[in-house]
Amino acid sequence: MKIKMIIIAAIVWFGSLQALLAQTTLVKGGKAKGRIVCVEKNAVNDEAASILRLFVERITGAQLPVVSNVAVRKGDIIIGESTNRAGEDGFALETEGATLHIKSGGDRGSIYGVVTLLERYLGVAYYAKDTYTLEKTPDITLPVINEAETPAFRFRQTFSYGNDDPIYRQWMRLESHNELFANDLWVHTFNHILPADVYGKAHPEYYSMINGKRQPGTHSQWCLTNNDVFELACQKIDSIFRANPDRRIISVSQNDGNGTYCQCPACKKVEEEEGAVSGNYVRFLNKLAKRFPDKEFSTLAYLFTMNPPKRTKPLPNVNIMLCDIDCKREVPLTDNESGQQFVRALEGWSAISDNIFIWDYVINFDGVVTPFPNFHCLQKNISLFKRNHATMLFEQNMPSRGTDFLEMKAWMLAKLMWNPNQDADSLMLEFMRGYYREAAPYLYQYQKLLQGALLASGTPLWIYDSPITHKNGMLNATLCKTYNELFDRAEDAVRSDTAVLNRVRLSRLPLQYSELEIARTNPDRDAEATRQQLDLFEQRTREFGVRTLNERDNRPEDYCRLYRQRFLPTNERNVALGKSVTFISEPSGRYNDMGAKALTDGLYGGTTYVESWVGWEGRDADFFIDLGSQQSFKEVTADFLLQSGAWILWPESVTYTVSDDGQNWRPFGTYQFTEDRSLTVKFLDATATANEPVNARYVRVSVKGIGKCPSWHYGVGYDAWFFIDEVKVR
Repeated sequence: MKIKMIIIAAIVWFGSLQALLAQTTLVKGGKAKGRIVCVEKNAVNDEAASILRLFVERITGAQLPVVSNVAVRKGDIIIGESTNRAGEDGFALETEGATLHIKSGGDRGSIYGVVTLLERYLGVAYYAKDTYTLEKTPDITLPVINEAETPAFRFRQTFSYGNDDPIYRQWMRLESHNELFANDLWVHTFNHILPADVYGKAHPEYYSMINGKRQPGTHSQWCLTNNDVFELACQKIDSIFRANPDRRIISVSQNDGNGTYCQCPACKKVEEEEGAVSGNYVRFLNKLAKRFPDKEFSTLAYLFTMNPPKRTKPLPNVNIMLCDIDCKREVPLTDNESGQQFVRALEGWSAISDNIFIWDYVINFDGVVTPFPNFHCLQKNISLFKRNHATMLFEQNMPSRGTDFLEMKAWMLAKLMWNPNQDADSLMLEFMRGYYREAAPYLYQYQKLLQGALLASGTPLWIYDSPITHKNGMLNATLCKTYNELFDRAEDAVRSDTAVLNRVRLSRLPLQYSELEIARTNPDRDAEATRQQLDLFEQRTREFGVRTLNERDNRPEDYCRLYRQRFLPTNERNVALGKSVTFISEPSGRYNDMGAKALTDGLYGGTTYVESWVGWEGRDADFFIDLGSQQSFKEVTADFLLQSGAWILWPESVTYTVSDDGQNWRPFGTYQFTEDRSLTVKFLDATATANEPVNARYVRVSVKGIGKCPSWHYGVGYDAWFFIDEVKVR
């Protein structure tokens, strides 16, 4: 028995000795012992070697030599060998004879192997742009390593941030569409390939028939059953590939806009055969794929093309870019009606294609500086995409500074796109502890309270949302008080560390913005307290370089200026305030219920149209205000909204007339609008002024709309909206 125990101990000792001898010593006593050996000189391996050398120096102060074409020795790290243990962008870390081999499965595998080594074995954590942690030591000895990884998706991109920090993007294992798609044509490309301003006038038949009329325009679609369109597109695509010989994929996809597909008899016939508008698109792309069999073609399944065709399958070199833009975000996609519609589409596409690119949306585009607590959905949604054959994934956040918890969401998304089988809550805690440090417990509690309040409220979370939607739910006054207490404690916890304190204050901006937005809807608000909140918000956004509040590029400084003008009390005398409104031509849909009050309640609408604004779609407006008695005034103004992305455009004109009896009307003045193609959200006071004071009891407002969206617009051929808020008589 004793002999047996001695033998076992000897085997264990010998195994331990072997493991010890197999360890890779890179640095000893601050002196380099190993080298970085590139077996093949190329841009990827050079970048991998550069990152490894940089961080070893930051940890130990020692500079590892970078060499090639040399005999390998103990302590070396070998970069650039290939492996069949990993796929595209994957890697293998393998210790052999006291050397470490970082092998690549292809593309950037060498870089991602280095990053994993630094994270997992050298304790480096990279959290955000130019923000990382490490522990300095004079010695680095690596244990025996034998592991391999392949990312869940062959293409991973977040429209987040950090593009001016090249190490951040490599560390997050992110790619960019402009490195992959020919001529950077990767989405909404019809008008880039066949511009309507070049072909539309001579060949309107190339473009969509909408409501019985050909509608060439920058956001119109192609008539995909027109063979001349196909042949001309092939010529253009061939020339693009010839000009970009290093690229093999291009997007041939619908222009942005909804419902603008061709409805000519030939296209409608295909739609009926396929049971979906997408049938025309897949047939067209399949023809391209056959014409160029060595290339790959990506096309959108977006809005009107979301659902798959019933008869035609995409060829293997046709990539389906499926977008979940219409889905609500308060729960995972599997758990509400809008998400379930998308899931059915996803399952339908996955049944006929293994080449699916998911475009997922994870932020509120109408208010990027607004709380958007969807962290609990990220892992479940990404896992859903992976289960349904998605091989490429684009997570659309917003790259602008001040976006709600931007750094944390970007970091979590990057981690989950590489490996969806991670716990999202654990990732959140890991990031917070590294990035917010002693403030982490309070900010974690804030996120959990926000999430719980959202779910308890039953209010959907939308990517074109407003804080006002949630003012009785997750952003009610009691909860906001608690949130502010947590942020106060978070700031106190890191007050001695200016860098971390600023991170906390930057993350607080969405809460402060929400309180300002909600305050402007409350007629009983404390105007002085609101003014102080606005001053602080303006100071902080300027201090932190926050450049926009939404995807329409509305700047914080403009918001604050307009807030003071529109929402803080003034001494102006508006004799229409609180007066009754009678509609001759009623507002559209749900706006009819609120219109009579919203036009004279003294509360102005903001950049979203979810409150205060009153809208008319595709028709004119006509209403009058009863001032209650004869009044003397010189000016009439109606407040209008421009939000082109939501099909809200300036009308053609507004005419004001006045009356003593509400029956017989006499002219007061007219305002003519000028077309504005800007995507920025704007307000406009359409004012008419009389030369002398006018006496009247009734003021009539008659608005002539533009009817249909023009050829340059997303909604070409469809009804345009216009929105009015406050009418002032002064």
